This record gives sequence, C-alpha cells and structure tokens, in this order.
Amino acid sequence: MSGRPLDVLEASLEEPVTVHLKDGTTYYGILAGYDQHMNVVIEPESDVDDRVDDDLDGEFAVAIEDTTIIRGDNVVTIKA
Repeated sequence: MSGRPLDVLEASLEEPVTVHLKDGTTYYGILAGYDQHMNVVIEPESDVDDRVDDDLDGEFAVAIEDTTIIRGDNVVTIKA
C-alpha cells in the first residue's frame, strides 16, 4: 500500500492496525477513524489476546480494551 498518508489511513479504516508511539508503547486494534492531524481512533478487536505479536522484532503490542483516541503527535508509525 502506498500513497499519501491520509489515503493510506482511509484504505485502512475498519482494518486491524498496530500503532507505535514515541514512548515505545505499541497498541493493536481496529482503525475506526482519523483526522487531518493523524489523530486516530482505534477500537478493540474481538477474539484477541491481551498481547499480540507485532511481527516486527518479536515485540508485542498491547491489545486495547476500549475505544481509544491517540493524539497524532504521539504516533511514530501506523502499520496496517
């Protein structure tokens, strides 16, 4: 998937995503929404353990339990 960042987010709506934050925390959930500042809303995915293999470095992401809003300036990467 390539293109402008907001186009990539649009194509990833309602899909599972991994969100990496500046503080090193990684969250996993369903991308429910976003805005022009890349603030994102992620929702829990059903049938997922509390920790999900991130497939990057053998690290794990925290599966969110409730709808969560993440401020865009805290985001390093979003992987669909």
